[in-house]
Amino acid sequence: MGRSITDVIASLPRDQQEQVEARYQELRQEVESLRELRLIAGKAQEDVATALNIKQPSVSKIEKQADMYLSTLRSYVEAIGGRLELTVKLPSHPTLKLQGLGDVFSSNTPARGVPRGRKTARARP
Repeated sequence: MGRSITDVIASLPRDQQEQVEARYQELRQEVESLRELRLIAGKAQEDVATALNIKQPSVSKIEKQADMYLSTLRSYVEAIGGRLELTVKLPSHPTLKLQGLGDVFSSNTPARGVPRGRKTARARP
């Protein structure tokens, strides 16, 4: 008879058991789909449709999309009561939060590190 996963983990040294538990907790915080996220938030597709001022079949379509605009994702997340945060992970750097994506160029404030009045592309002769 085979051993259960609980038995296998229990036979590991204590530090490895703690690593397994830590990874398990990380994975529990990840979701596979927008549908799963909506269910965790306790919302029905009709609730999201009402918040977005669209019809329920459109919510179903959004949940099935593999690719979408960040603005659509942000609106969806806000409709279920959340807030979208984007993080960037670069090698040899701590995790960075990307703030104001899309809002940077709509304001009069230049992006950090880009001097005001400087052109970002060269004009052609």
